[in-house]
Amino acid sequence: MKSVRFDRLLASTALGLVLVLSSHALAQQADKQTAPAATVPTPDTSLPPPLTAKDVEAKPAQVTPPAVAAVAPAATAISDSAVSDRLRELVGKLDRSIGRKGDRDGIEAYYKAHNFAPLWVSNGAGNDRAKSAIAYLAQADAVGLDPSDYPAPDLKSAASVDALADAELKLTVNALTFARQAQTGRLHFTRVSADIQFDQKAPEPADVLAKLADAGDAGQALDAYNPPMAEFKALRAKLAELRKNGGIVAKPEEKAVPAVLVPEGKILRPGMKDARVIALRKRLDVKGDKENPLYDNDVRDAVRTFQTVADLNDDGNLGANTVKAMNGEKPVAKGPSADPVDTVLVNMERWRWYPRDLGNPHVVVNIPDYTLTLFNDGKQYWKTKIVVGKPGKNTPLISAEMKFITVNPTWNVPPSIIEKEYLPALQQDPQALDRIGLKLTQDADGTVHIAQPPGAGNALGRIRFNFPNKFLVYQHDTPDKHLFAKDERAFSHGCMRVQNPLIYGEKLLSLALPNEQYTAAKLEKMFGGSEININFPKNIWVHLSYQTAFVDDDGRLQLRKDIYGWDQRMIQILKGSERKIADIAVERAPNSSSKPVKMPVGMYGGDTGRGGPNFFDFLFGNAQAQQPVSSRDRNFIAPPRGRVSQR
Repeated sequence: MKSVRFDRLLASTALGLVLVLSSHALAQQADKQTAPAATVPTPDTSLPPPLTAKDVEAKPAQVTPPAVAAVAPAATAISDSAVSDRLRELVGKLDRSIGRKGDRDGIEAYYKAHNFAPLWVSNGAGNDRAKSAIAYLAQADAVGLDPSDYPAPDLKSAASVDALADAELKLTVNALTFARQAQTGRLHFTRVSADIQFDQKAPEPADVLAKLADAGDAGQALDAYNPPMAEFKALRAKLAELRKNGGIVAKPEEKAVPAVLVPEGKILRPGMKDARVIALRKRLDVKGDKENPLYDNDVRDAVRTFQTVADLNDDGNLGANTVKAMNGEKPVAKGPSADPVDTVLVNMERWRWYPRDLGNPHVVVNIPDYTLTLFNDGKQYWKTKIVVGKPGKNTPLISAEMKFITVNPTWNVPPSIIEKEYLPALQQDPQALDRIGLKLTQDADGTVHIAQPPGAGNALGRIRFNFPNKFLVYQHDTPDKHLFAKDERAFSHGCMRVQNPLIYGEKLLSLALPNEQYTAAKLEKMFGGSEININFPKNIWVHLSYQTAFVDDDGRLQLRKDIYGWDQRMIQILKGSERKIADIAVERAPNSSSKPVKMPVGMYGGDTGRGGPNFFDFLFGNAQAQQPVSSRDRNFIAPPRGRVSQR
């Protein structure tokens, strides 16, 4: 009975379906003839009641009629929860193939805190956040980085949960890598020189991901990890200008300006007046009065930049070779030099090493430009010439806080100079220190000190500007004023000699202690035989920089000589095999310039010539005055009477 009833029910159901379909077809035909609007068929309430569990029990295989089974459900997108589940598995076993340890820890921390919800994937595809980040990373060359270091995952082709989760993590790693390198550098400073030291702080990976998640535009959020200082932004704009012609750098002689020939003649130097300078000003579009025949500093800087770009000796003087290049003739090049694009790139890279906040006020030293600039409220407050370290005695790159000024400073000779210069000088002439006013003492532990008391002939002059640092360098006055007349001023042992130190002191103190009314004249009245320290209530940041490319106040790109070879070293790394690991720090030997020089206790025993063994007997033996200087110090020249080798 159950079987018969079931068969009848199926038959009636099939008949009902046929009737419904037939009536629907007739209705569609009628609609075509009478009205454009489609009608929706209503259910046939005359059909038998739905099957019960007892009805299905006899023939379960025939419950779904063939006509109904032919209608399949539509495919659904991959759910975010499915991607989250896969991310939970992947994040739990991240290996060294994905980022650094800090990145792996940050990825795990972020995704755990957000229940492994995907950052870049929504509804089975890349979301707007992913599109923004990918588009920005593809143009990383605009900020001096290489887009190939941050390859975009193919989210469009990711058609499975595994593929989407894998693409999610790849984009996460790329975003973290960019943020770190944009903030601290594609190239770690330890690979360039031991004379560079910065206290860098990479962004926390979990914080980076959180910022990207909250940002309205992920590309803008990534861009914020680049240096914010005006110097970097100006170079960024110049980089775009240099590349606008398909990456080909336009030489000055190729610029689309009216041709102006510079007449040949004698060599011209700063300070000279000549009618040819007028043509030179027009040829190089020097700022100011184009009819001025004076070869001033603006003309010199323009000539120097032209020479650097044209691969000439960039001395800033107008010689025959430079005139030929300006007039379109083939000059004799000085040899291979960096493309200006590369020079701009490495200068942008160096700005990544500095603190994001330079401080207000702050001081910037530009070593290859031989200048010191005091900034206040984001503007140039004062500027002067300086002397910097000679090659091999490099002025270091650092950021440090100036804490006080010393009037009438004592010069405590750095250990490196004691060991490498003054002890060899004493070997030649035991009276050398006495003649130049230096005093040698020895501590109970054997440490040797050499110092020069305050005075007009002191190597530091009458004033010193102190910002404690591991390299023992500072800024100071100098008795050798004649050096400031030279265009290239790399003569010191690493310290910076300031041309106008009293005015520098006045300007610093006007910002640090405005109520004290310090002036250059007031500081000069403090000259004497005793040290006087003027402490700052708030430290002033000092940044020693190496800007071989910078944009001047008139918006012109200025290029300077790579006096220490640091540009060349950085370009070599970024274009060579070392590039793969360039952002990883390397071990450097500890700085030995501050390591005390020690001799056996009691070696310094009194004045030369008096009874008993003395310092020179212990150090050099009885024939101390006749001993030759060692080969490592063969370039040392003992200071003449009344002069001191300056730091």
